[in-house]
Amino acid sequence: MKFEDFKSGVYRNQYQYKSFLPSSINREWTWEDPRVNVLLEKATQSLGELNAFSRIVPNVDMFISMHILKEANTSSRIEGTKTEIDEVVMEVDSVVPEKRDDWQEVTNYVQAMNGAIKHLDELPLSLRLIKDTHATLMCNVRGKYKTPGEFRKSQNWIGGSTLADAAFIPPHIDDMQDLLDDFEQFLHHDKVMVPHLIRCAIAHYQFETIHPFLDGNGRIGRLLITLYLVGNGLLLKPTLYLSDFFEKHRGQYYDALTRVRESNDLGHWVRFFLQAVVDTAEKGKVTFDNILILHRSIENDLVKLGRRAENARKLMMHLYRSPVVNIKQVEELLNLNYARANSLVTSLVDMNILRETTGYSRNRIFMFKRYIDTFSE
Repeated sequence: MKFEDFKSGVYRNQYQYKSFLPSSINREWTWEDPRVNVLLEKATQSLGELNAFSRIVPNVDMFISMHILKEANTSSRIEGTKTEIDEVVMEVDSVVPEKRDDWQEVTNYVQAMNGAIKHLDELPLSLRLIKDTHATLMCNVRGKYKTPGEFRKSQNWIGGSTLADAAFIPPHIDDMQDLLDDFEQFLHHDKVMVPHLIRCAIAHYQFETIHPFLDGNGRIGRLLITLYLVGNGLLLKPTLYLSDFFEKHRGQYYDALTRVRESNDLGHWVRFFLQAVVDTAEKGKVTFDNILILHRSIENDLVKLGRRAENARKLMMHLYRSPVVNIKQVEELLNLNYARANSLVTSLVDMNILRETTGYSRNRIFMFKRYIDTFSE
C-alpha cells in the first residue's frame, strides 16, 4: 500500500463513546514522496556512523549504562517525572523523599531495558517480551495496580478525565487481539519488503494507537524502537534512543501521531520519525567523541598518581558505568583500607575528576560530574 492511499482506520460505536479501530499494518508499503527516500538514506548513513563507535571504542559496554540511564530519565520525563540525570545516578537514600517515586520509575525503566536487551538473545521481539518488559517497568510504581505485564481488559483513553471528554479513545478490547497479532506479524514478516526504519516507524505508530496497556504505553512504545533496531542488527549496541528528540519536540511528536489518525497522513509521521533518527544519531556521535576526549584527558591525569594509577583506573572503569561513589564503595571495590581509599578519592577530587556533592564531613558522596555532563550537552 502507498502511504498516499492509506486509510488510518474507522471509529466504532461503543456504549456512549466511539473507539478508534486502526487499519492493519502487516502489508507491503511504498510511497511517492521523495523526501522519505532522502531521509531514509540519511538515517541509514547516520546509524552506520554511530555503529562505528561501537566497533572502535574500547570497552564500549562500559559507556552504554549511561546511555540507557539517560533514555530512562528522558522517556519518563515525557510521562511527567521530574528527576534530573544528576539525581537518577544517585542511590535512592540520597534522593530527596519527594522525588523517590520518580527515581524508582526511572530505575524500573533501566531494569526493563537491560532485561529486554538480554532476552533478545533468547527471544524475538514479541508480545511475550513486551509484556515481560512492561511487568518490570510498572513494578511498585504509579500504575502498579493497573495489571503490570498484562494487556488491558477494559477500555482506556488519552486526554480528558473520562471517556466522555477524552482526546482519543484506542480500540475496544474485543478488537485488540487481532490488532496485536497483526502488529507482531509485521515485526517479523520477512516476505513483506519494507526497510527496517520504515517498519519501525509504522510499528511505533501502531503500538501507540492500540495502546494495549492501562498505563506505561508511551515508555514501552519508545523502548520498543531501540529493541527493534538492536534485534534486527541496525544497532550493534543499544546506543540510539529517540526520547530526547521526542521530548524536545513533544508537541510535534504527538501532533504527528494524531495527524495519521485524523488525516491519514502516514508519510508525515514517517518523515518525522526518520528525522528523529538522523538528529539523534548525529548527537550520539558527538557524545561518543566527547567521551573519548574526556577519557584520554583523564588517562593523562592518572599517570601523575604514580603507583596509585592502577587503582585509579580500576575505579574509573566503575565510574564510567556508575558515576557516583562513596568511600566505603571504593574500599570494597579496590580492597583498600579507609585511609588509602580516602586518599585516592581526595586526589581525584583535586584533579577535578570527582566532585563531592553533599558538603558534609561524613557520609560523603562523590560524582563523576564531567562525565554526566557529557550526556546533558
